Amino acid sequence: MKKFFIFIVFCFAFNFSQAQLGGEDEVYLSGDLTEATFQGGDLNKFYNYIIKNFDSKTVEKKGQLIFSFTINEKGEIKNIRVLKDLGGTSAIEIIRILRASPKWEPAKRGGKPISINMKLPINFK
Repeated sequence: MKKFFIFIVFCFAFNFSQAQLGGEDEVYLSGDLTEATFQGGDLNKFYNYIIKNFDSKTVEKKGQLIFSFTINEKGEIKNIRVLKDLGGTSAIEIIRILRASPKWEPAKRGGKPISINMKLPINFK
């Protein structure tokens, strides 16, 4: 009986662990992926845009501000989320900057524009 119970628990545990593999993640095995670019540059150019426009008075403490957003097929920033703010109005400030951001060159797969999600940090010392 004990062995049967252990066997049943093992089967349920294995079944639940398999269920966790699903979700929104996808694997593309074909088609070339071209990353999204900001004004013809790389992420450093985007960080420079943020630093130039960010009002550091909105940050209350040192640390890392983490945010995410989606670059849609038209190169627009959508679905802005602040995952970790630094107090004050730092979250509002980064949202303001991202909403005012110039369009990106969207990511492409197989030559067709696709939307992608990005998650970025900014460190304040």
